[in-house]
Amino acid sequence: MTSPLPFFAVQSALYARLTGDATLTGLVTGVYDHVPETAVFPYIVIGEAIETPRNAHDRFGRETVTTLHVWDQYRGFKRVLQIGARVQALLDHQPLTIPGLAHVSTRYEFGQPLTDPAPPGTIRHLVLRYRIVTEQTP
Repeated sequence: MTSPLPFFAVQSALYARLTGDATLTGLVTGVYDHVPETAVFPYIVIGEAIETPRNAHDRFGRETVTTLHVWDQYRGFKRVLQIGARVQALLDHQPLTIPGLAHVSTRYEFGQPLTDPAPPGTIRHLVLRYRIVTEQTP
């Protein structure tokens, strides 16, 4: 028997956590999987994910490494870093409710602020990566 891939369940849990926080939703205009053309800065995108097995003798487990992207047009990095700090407070070492899975841990892996090189160079981008460990529920 194999366990289902938890990509969607983990993404749903992240979305619920981020959109359920009034402080964060006061800082951004939205949290997206696909950004609509009408989106206004700043916003967060739940982006790419990598999933690897983390099985034990008696159960299936997975590590899902998810990348979040904060996008803004504020001049300087101050605002994306403030948003990133709130995301950090909501996710790092915090329990998640993941439908159909037992949450083991969520750990911050790295963050990197970037300037979009495309002219005129006014878009700021903060990349955040988290490792989420889950196990199959009995």
